[in-house]
Amino acid sequence: MTIYYSLTFMLLAAEMVTFCILVAPLPYSIKKRLFHFLSESKIVAKVAYGLKISFIFIGILFVDAVQRMFRVTAEADLAKNNKQGVVQDIRTDTGLAARKFYAQRNTYLTGFCLFLSLVLARTFYIILELIRTQEEYAKLKKATTAGSRADGAQSQDQAKEIASLKKQLEEATSKTRDYDILKKQAAQNNAEYDRLATELIELQGIKSNKRDD
Repeated sequence: MTIYYSLTFMLLAAEMVTFCILVAPLPYSIKKRLFHFLSESKIVAKVAYGLKISFIFIGILFVDAVQRMFRVTAEADLAKNNKQGVVQDIRTDTGLAARKFYAQRNTYLTGFCLFLSLVLARTFYIILELIRTQEEYAKLKKATTAGSRADGAQSQDQAKEIASLKKQLEEATSKTRDYDILKKQAAQNNAEYDRLATELIELQGIKSNKRDD
């Protein structure tokens, strides 16, 4: 295996390990810190930029491996058709089989590396969006709980104020009732006083008349 295919295999292994870490059932706090670090770190951003360039070269290798695979397969089929009824050369067949195997291996290696890179990127952004959604939900839930508590406290204050107003109204009504009673009694006392004063004046007038006679 050449150096660039060896590096491609190492990158594929690293992608597999990274994918296992991303989908592992980690605690929410650890996963949140991990994804925030991966999405906000400048070092990770530089590494991701370098990987994007590497995937461009891997894409070129994939195209080249596919072309070689088709070419070797066509040569093997052609050699097989030309040697019908002729004693086959084991070395030639072994060489063609080996070339076909290597071409297919390189095609699968580069193809799976590119495919897993797309899966990793999509999985990362899906999980990151899920974490952000959970954070927004937690904030909304906290705000709703605080608002409910504030509304409850406000309702209690309003209830206390209403009770105080009712008490004041009852006291004012009681005072008004007492005032009406006192006013009625005063009117009755005034009328009785007028009646007694009138009788007294009449009695004094009768006595004066008797004296004059």
